[in-house]
Amino acid sequence: MADGRWKIVSAVGLVWLVLDQLTKAVVTACIPLNHGFSVIPGFFDLVHVLNRGAAFGFLNSQETDWQIWLFLGAAAAVSVIIVNMVRTAQYSRLLFFGLGSILGGALGNVIDRVRARAVTDFLDLYVGQWHWPAFNVADIAICLGVAAAAFVILREVREESRRKED
Repeated sequence: MADGRWKIVSAVGLVWLVLDQLTKAVVTACIPLNHGFSVIPGFFDLVHVLNRGAAFGFLNSQETDWQIWLFLGAAAAVSVIIVNMVRTAQYSRLLFFGLGSILGGALGNVIDRVRARAVTDFLDLYVGQWHWPAFNVADIAICLGVAAAAFVILREVREESRRKED
């Protein structure tokens, strides 16, 4: 397709992937594992932790190695779905931005899993004793990508529903 959809997905994915890997390299080089420091006291710390599980620490256990195969399989399945969506979707820069973000974030975390069998997380948000699980730039990319893609898809479903009513 000559409408630039692949350029958008590739460029956005590459930007997120590079940003994710650079930030993880800086954290790994500058902050000892399982340590950190406060950036905004009472709200935000930079930390260096490893997550063998999925988002928000789900399945985070050092005793099991099977998760890597589950996560690699999930990343492969998501990649196939994204490629198919890019091929078949109506042109939408926001949708392709979202899909590229998901792809770039997923690849960033896959690289960590293959290289270190765990994902480097370093952004720690909290209020008092309540902590959001530590996350990274790849996680931000995935969340923004899902939000953008969901917005476009839900808008299209609503418009299709309206057309059927008319």
